[in-house]
Amino acid sequence: MAELDTSGGGHKKGPGVKKGKKLSTRVDLTPMVDLGFLLITFFIFTTTMSQPTAMKLILPDDKVKPEEQNKAKESGALTIIMGGDNHIYYYEGQLKPDASNFLSASYNGENSIRDVILKKKEYVRSIAQDPTDPEKDLVIVIKPSSTCTYKNVIDILDEMSINVVKKYALVDIFDIEELLVKKSDESAKPSSN
Repeated sequence: MAELDTSGGGHKKGPGVKKGKKLSTRVDLTPMVDLGFLLITFFIFTTTMSQPTAMKLILPDDKVKPEEQNKAKESGALTIIMGGDNHIYYYEGQLKPDASNFLSASYNGENSIRDVILKKKEYVRSIAQDPTDPEKDLVIVIKPSSTCTYKNVIDILDEMSINVVKKYALVDIFDIEELLVKKSDESAKPSSN
């Protein structure tokens, strides 16, 4: 609180001297505090909040040709299926009705999945029509079976990273592939007699 003393200069004492009225000037700042809060509230409500800075993404129309969506060239497709007990199966292109192209590989050593991926990349490069991106048509489809482990999925994803595969997809396994994996896993187990 601010106060201002406005009383007269000297103090005279005596019988005929009237005491001057002591005037006090006092400034009350309480309404200023209210005004300050009102102004702060006004400016908060009237300012525009910062707009989110998201990039607008324009995607192609889904309904133009739905049959051509997510299609891959058969010459560039490699499907990897993970079975139980660290078994890996693969086929190139589409699975033949007699399953003659359903082959097995291992995670390391002889006939490893890394060698299969590198051979497929080399083949796709050799038939590439676009010299700027020779691996444009290479697509690897990864299908975990019901008997594979989480570690197997991580190992395959690591192989994609190690071999610098740009396009790969983790998708559900078909019933016929699941049956082939079960048959192959059973035949790979040593018989106990």
